[in-house]
Amino acid sequence: METLPELGKLRWHCRRGTRELDVLVTRYLEKYYEDALLEDKWSFIRLLECQDPDLIAWIMGHRNDFPDAGVARIVHVLSNVQSLRD
Repeated sequence: METLPELGKLRWHCRRGTRELDVLVTRYLEKYYEDALLEDKWSFIRLLECQDPDLIAWIMGHRNDFPDAGVARIVHVLSNVQSLRD
């Protein structure tokens, strides 16, 4: 089985084209990733491979053509959390 990327590499991949998306995805990594199920960790990694316009449309609820159910779960968390600051 393939090993998960190091957190530093994931943090680098959280850098997105817009500051808002960058902050949202990075905060998810910092707040939820470590305690997530292995399946959800892989889903988050797949989410990071998606294009920014897709991520924004999914998070905003404008589209629901997710690549798979795992990515949909992560987007659901991102879109339903008002603030990931705490």
